[in-house]
Amino acid sequence: MADVAGAAIAAIRRIDAVPMILDVVCRTTGMGFAAVARVTNDQWIVCNLLDKINFGLKPGGELKVETTICSEIQRDGAAVVIDHVDLDPRYSQHHTPRLYGFQSYISVPIIRADGSMFGTLCAIDPQPRQLKAPATEAMFKAFADLIASHLDAQDYSDARDKELIDQRHDAELREQFIAVLGHDLRNPLAAIDGGIRLLSRRQLDDKAVSIIKLIQGSVTRMGGLIDSVLDFARGRLGGGIVLQQISSDSLVPLLDLVVAELRTAWPDRIIETDFTIVRAVSCDRERVAQLFSNLLANAITHGAPDAPITTKAWTHNGFFELSVANSGEPIPPAAMEHLFQPFYRNSLRPTQQGLGLGLYIASMIAQAHGGRLDVISTTAETRFTFRMPINLRVACS
Repeated sequence: MADVAGAAIAAIRRIDAVPMILDVVCRTTGMGFAAVARVTNDQWIVCNLLDKINFGLKPGGELKVETTICSEIQRDGAAVVIDHVDLDPRYSQHHTPRLYGFQSYISVPIIRADGSMFGTLCAIDPQPRQLKAPATEAMFKAFADLIASHLDAQDYSDARDKELIDQRHDAELREQFIAVLGHDLRNPLAAIDGGIRLLSRRQLDDKAVSIIKLIQGSVTRMGGLIDSVLDFARGRLGGGIVLQQISSDSLVPLLDLVVAELRTAWPDRIIETDFTIVRAVSCDRERVAQLFSNLLANAITHGAPDAPITTKAWTHNGFFELSVANSGEPIPPAAMEHLFQPFYRNSLRPTQQGLGLGLYIASMIAQAHGGRLDVISTTAETRFTFRMPINLRVACS
């Protein structure tokens, strides 16, 4: 049994997307605990998890299968969704919620291509949550299918040409991520945003206005997370970031706008600018603005709070360059080797908010423009520099 459990844990650990899936699940549902579990007739073993409520399990941790609802899912092959245990006619007296102290629960079976059940993608929380929504259930189903497809790919890899397997499943990953994140999550988010806008037109007291602002901030943040994960899917799992129609408008006002937005978000931080763009630059304006925003936000997050951040943009010798520099502690040499990898921020600052995709996406944008993103970090300053040829296709100055 130990060998079976170890193989299951190793198989899930090989799926790079699982930590992000668990993070997206918790962020979109508000659940405090999410896990991928191996479920058999006589075992329930957690293979990977995200625990924000101190449930107490670690990878390899085991629960008695008869004490879990997953045993019923293993028997029936159907998902179970509970918004509020105390109000649920079927589960209000069930032994599992009483034993483990949760009020909301969702679990979807992970079904392999041969019809067998590997286990479940599940989440619990001690508070009631609104889970019985088509978009939420569709998201869990798509993620469970994604995990199953990876497990199937691992089985096939020993018998098939690995390169062909990778190409096929990379395409499947890209399509499923884009479908789930671009549609199933954007639609309810747009509905929330629309509702907030309607409410904001009414006469509200100060407390209601404050709550609406908090919700709007969460909507904006979630929209940014979705955009980042979509870019991750396109960049890491697809053919790279695709540049959109190239504009001929000036870059300087766009860069000034990015600075103004971040000054508004961090009014106490000093951001100095020096933009000298004297040549036409062929680029995707919005992607360059995104790269600049990511670098500037990174400098604000990691730089010394009492020192200014300096930004420069200029053209010379057939190249466009954009740099962002901040004072503060230098980046450790070991971290420099992995700085542009996705999610590496967890190793640098475990408490930092966000998915840790900013520098990775910035580097992908640089590559898409035929350029590169470099960093130099000393005790004097940390400076990120984006450099690309001026003539990409058509001009924007």
